[in-house]
Amino acid sequence: MKSSSSRRPVERRGAATRGPRSPLQPVVARFLDALRQRNASAHTVKAYSQDLEAFCGYVGASGWRQIDHVRIRGFLSHLYERGLSKTSVARALAAVRSLYRWLAREGLVEQNPAKLVATPRLPKKLPRVPTIEEMTRVFAEEMPESAAFPERDRLLLELLYGCGIRNSELVGINLEDVSRSEQAILIRGKGKKERLVPFGEAAQAALHAYFRARQKLLAEKRKSTPALLVNRRGGRLTTRSVGRIVKAIAVQKGLPPDVHPHTFRHAFGTHMLEEGADLRAIQELLGHERLATTQRYTQLSIRHVMSVYDKTHPRAK
Repeated sequence: MKSSSSRRPVERRGAATRGPRSPLQPVVARFLDALRQRNASAHTVKAYSQDLEAFCGYVGASGWRQIDHVRIRGFLSHLYERGLSKTSVARALAAVRSLYRWLAREGLVEQNPAKLVATPRLPKKLPRVPTIEEMTRVFAEEMPESAAFPERDRLLLELLYGCGIRNSELVGINLEDVSRSEQAILIRGKGKKERLVPFGEAAQAALHAYFRARQKLLAEKRKSTPALLVNRRGGRLTTRSVGRIVKAIAVQKGLPPDVHPHTFRHAFGTHMLEEGADLRAIQELLGHERLATTQRYTQLSIRHVMSVYDKTHPRAK
């Protein structure tokens, strides 16, 4: 029988660099709790948790005063050595910056050394946005036979493109948030911010058909839920399920394989801009805090205009 002294601790796979337990960890846990209370997305909390765990592992037993911008640059170099991409390193730096901003608000630090660290330069890559004609084809025909719940699937597509909402906002909609008489939905966005988003006649018709199918399903399952969108078991639909549904249907309708729910949001903003909508109105509908975020759609729209020019103008050829 082996003595207890011969036992070795089991090292977790994928763990950050091992070292003394960091005094930062309890404070990081409080920061992540604060993010959850501010209604940050589960994806953001998970990503920040992983990045800050790696940061704590790197700084070891160092306290806040011992961590300066040089140390943070060293952390980024450590991530590069581990084979992380520029995008992943930039996200880790964003997590550290966000942590320090919170620490400053809590009065735990006076300065943010992460502000002195330059963000890795990322290639500017604009998302490929389907044309208006391509999106029209998605809705022109009935849902494919592979659709498990065609009434629901049409509705979620109508809301993603017709309202420009995020996947997380879509699955968070409750029945009480939908006003069919006003043709508007109360959307709970990032940071617990709420906004009213209108919807058109196509979404109204999809809602009418779905409500009947939803009521029948829940009666059969003997279930009750405040969620607008439900799965076949009668529970709230998840963001992961929405991603699978959108990809499966959109690809069958002719969109490229890299399509995802956010593609519909990009299409919403780009197409409204192309049709003459005011940028500020689009900002309000999309729930962007900063106009600069919405201005990305002007780049997408200009790219579309240039493409049309190159293909059609006699002097462009």
